[in-house]
Amino acid sequence: MSIWDFFTGREGTTSQNPDYYSEGMELASQERFHEALTSFRLSLRESPTDVATLEQMAVVYTRMGVTDETIKMYQRALEKDPTSAGAHYGIAFLLLNKGSGDEAVAHLERFLETGGGLPGTGRHVEHARQTLDELRSADDAEESPGDGS
Repeated sequence: MSIWDFFTGREGTTSQNPDYYSEGMELASQERFHEALTSFRLSLRESPTDVATLEQMAVVYTRMGVTDETIKMYQRALEKDPTSAGAHYGIAFLLLNKGSGDEAVAHLERFLETGGGLPGTGRHVEHARQTLDELRSADDAEESPGDGS
């Protein structure tokens, strides 16, 4: 560190770029969502194909209650990596809440194909399977109306 850094308040800084992704994660954990999104956008500027950043932006939008933007972020993540288990899982439940059950089923199935065996996904896998079973049961009930008596 130079003496000028000390006097200008840049003590302890480095010449490397800041880690915007980590900064965004920290801000999101503090529920400073708008600031977190800004950091994630800066992270994307440096690495435009980073699926993890897009997924984290979707999580922040979810926590803010901005469903349409959340869906867009998951869609962008899936454009970059069609096997992204996190994006399939997240978008499935958003679509389900919007009444798009068939699309949700497709994403849940894809989640189970791509991420079902990943470490730490146990409760998500169980939730996805349970939701699929419920959706399929509802579809079966609609297709077989009974004997009408």
